[in-house]
Amino acid sequence: MMVLLRFSWRSRVKNLIIVICLLIFGVYCKPSEEVKKPPEFKPCDSLQIPADMKCIPGGEFIRGSNRVSIEEDTGKKIKDEAPIMKITLSTFFMDTNEVTYSDYQKCVKAGGCSKAGPHYRGYSNSNQPMLGLNWYQARDYCKWKGKRLPTESEWEKAARGTEGEEFPWGNDPITCEKAIIQEKGQKGCGLGTTHDVASRPAFRYGLYDMAGNSWEWVNDWYSEDYETCGENCKKKDPQGPCEGVDDCPGYNKKIVRGGSWWWDGEFALGSNRRSHFPSNSPYHHFGFRCAKMFFLK
Repeated sequence: MMVLLRFSWRSRVKNLIIVICLLIFGVYCKPSEEVKKPPEFKPCDSLQIPADMKCIPGGEFIRGSNRVSIEEDTGKKIKDEAPIMKITLSTFFMDTNEVTYSDYQKCVKAGGCSKAGPHYRGYSNSNQPMLGLNWYQARDYCKWKGKRLPTESEWEKAARGTEGEEFPWGNDPITCEKAIIQEKGQKGCGLGTTHDVASRPAFRYGLYDMAGNSWEWVNDWYSEDYETCGENCKKKDPQGPCEGVDDCPGYNKKIVRGGSWWWDGEFALGSNRRSHFPSNSPYHHFGFRCAKMFFLK
């Protein structure tokens, strides 16, 4: 009996010591409110933002729409913006303006880009958007600048924000006061051509001309809708079919976004997708802007 009591007493003391240690560990090792898991997305105010770019904060946004749109080259009714879904992106930078004619010619002069340009007069002023280049030339320019073409999802978030609004300014109708489009049959808001970049106000994230003025190449291969694309269009930081690599079996078109001076405002919707061959053949007057990932201060 004494042996059992002695064992019971020692066992109780041991258990008490264990409880006390656990309590102490809980008090001194429990993370405080100040010591938390670091944020998943870098806030823009913690980053070095290049002078010619704006910061698009990471997080979720609503991509796509369920509307029936018109395919620009054929007039066919399509539903390629579906389905609507939430997509998660990392923080990234986007060029404040479309790349200008003079910007691109500097790259040509430096040997970083091949010659390209518009086929008509009135589009080659130094501060007009660079037009008439193919997807490869747009990509090469961005590489020369230490950047890259934006993914389709990055472009759409920059244009529509987190809630999937229709235009860079919200859901108010598009007019020539806000964007360079065809309005009432007047191309380029009556000028007949593109305008200098930033000729209309900056809207979401401080970006200019995210609707109208010039169509803009993005990096992704075109799929008939996001569901067909599958996981490569749904996961975090999606890059589209084949994750955007140069050789993508079964896919032969890239994407331009944003509408232009030549088209009515419905084609400048932030969700609108236009497909075209990366060689830009048959030829169209497409432009572009660049993006890049962040670096810390």
